[in-house]
Amino acid sequence: MLESIETPNAPLPAGHYAQATVWSDLIFVSGQLPIHPVTKEKITGSVEEQSRQALENLDAILKAAGSDRNHVLKTTVYIADISLWDQVNTVYADFFGAHQPARSVVPTNALHYGFLIEIEAVAVRSKP
Repeated sequence: MLESIETPNAPLPAGHYAQATVWSDLIFVSGQLPIHPVTKEKITGSVEEQSRQALENLDAILKAAGSDRNHVLKTTVYIADISLWDQVNTVYADFFGAHQPARSVVPTNALHYGFLIEIEAVAVRSKP
């Protein structure tokens, strides 16, 4: 049975989608933008700040779904300026530590609200 995940600890959907959907023990997290979940502030500072907020949103959704960053199988990172990749990769590596999920990096012309980054993930539940 398909389950939708919703947590106030990440930005609530602004359209017709779920923060994440779960099928069996697989978790599919929608693309996360750098929006603070409580203040609703759009983080438009450096790509490092934007990356950290998008990953914190991802982390909150994983927790709500019964998982964590160490159970992420794959991420897709959309980046508006590929020349910023080194800075993004530094934040990403710090977030995941020794865990190295499969990853795709997709350069794109523009992201919603002029953001520089969006991150989606597929994970497995860590708790029964």
